[in-house]
Amino acid sequence: MPTPSEMTILAQILKSKPDHTVYTITPSALVFDAVKLMAEKNIGALVVLEGEEVVGMITEREYARTIVLMARSSKTTAVRDIMTTPVMYVLPNQTSEECMALMTEHRLRHFPVIDKGKLIGLISIGDLIKDVNSEHKFIIEQLEHYITGERG
Repeated sequence: MPTPSEMTILAQILKSKPDHTVYTITPSALVFDAVKLMAEKNIGALVVLEGEEVVGMITEREYARTIVLMARSSKTTAVRDIMTTPVMYVLPNQTSEECMALMTEHRLRHFPVIDKGKLIGLISIGDLIKDVNSEHKFIIEQLEHYITGERG
C-alpha cells in the first residue's frame, strides 16, 4: 500500500491535465447559456463565480433534474436558481484517494480545487480514474520487469 508521500496529490493531477482551463459562469447567467457552454466545451460542469468567489456549481445533472423534469425554461431561468450551493471543494495537497472517497460519499463528480481562497482548478471523476489507471499501468510494468528479470 503506498504511503501518503507516494500518493498522487491533486496539484499533480491538475498539472498533468492538457487543458488547465476552468470554465465558469455567473449566477445571473441563463441556464441556457450554461448548457450551451458545457456542450461547446464538451464538459459536464461549470463553476459559478461571483467576482472571484466560488458560489455554486451547475452540472448537467442539475439541468436534467430541475429544468427538464420540472418543465422550466432554460431561457428564462437563472443559474442561481438551480446551482448547487454550498460548494464542496478540495485542496491541492489532498490525495486523489481522499478526493475519490469524497466524490463517492457525496455522489458528486466534480470538485473545484481551492488554494488560499482562490479557484485554481477543477477535478472530475474522469481525472481521478485516468490517474489511477496510469498508476496501475506503471505498477504492472514494474512487476513485469521484475518477473522477467529485466532492469528498467
